[in-house]
Parts: sequence; C-alpha cells; structure tokens
Amino acid sequence: MTVYAQELVEWGECVLDGIPTLKCFESIFSNILIMSSAFIVLVLFIMFVIGSFSYLTSLGNAEKIKKAQGTLRYALIGFILFISSFLFLKIIDIIFLGGNGDIFKFTLEAKP
Repeated sequence: MTVYAQELVEWGECVLDGIPTLKCFESIFSNILIMSSAFIVLVLFIMFVIGSFSYLTSLGNAEKIKKAQGTLRYALIGFILFISSFLFLKIIDIIFLGGNGDIFKFTLEAKP
C-alpha cells in the first residue's frame, strides 16, 4: 500500500555557489505553507479535544457548557474555513489551470 504525504521541498537548484537565489523563494513559501497547514490542523484538533473535555466535565453547569460550546463552535468555524480555502484554491486550479495541481507548486519562471 502506497502512502502519499506532503514533504518539505528541498533547496535543489536555487543555491548557486552557496548563494541563495530568488528561486529559493519557491521552496521557502512551499515549506511555510506545508508547516502552517500542519500547525492549523494541530490547533484545531487541540481545540476540539479541549471543548469536548470541557463539555463532558461541565456537570450541568450552564456557564461551563456555554464556554465549551463556544470553544467547539470556534473550532468548527476554523475547520470549515480551512477546508473551504483549500477547496476554493482547488476549484480555481481546475477551472483556470487545467486541474494539474499547478496552483500549489509556486514556481518562478525566468523571462528571457
């Protein structure tokens, strides 16, 4: 069974004679995007766990229930925003770029 995961982009050809070029911006931006996505997923998971735990341990206290529901609501809103932004970019990729995943490749092309 093959497992596909996003990997950090290697520097590759962007460093010439030990000096980073503008082409390194692709690698930096791609790595930041991947790491921030992972951070967002981790924060949302922690919010869901904390909200669920608070809700279960509220013991009928209306104030604690309201606070736990607020945490779960914000976690759900964050999850919906995260997924919808990805889907929005994917739709733009399919409609305007042919669906090859080019919108997630951040490549800089040299003009002659």
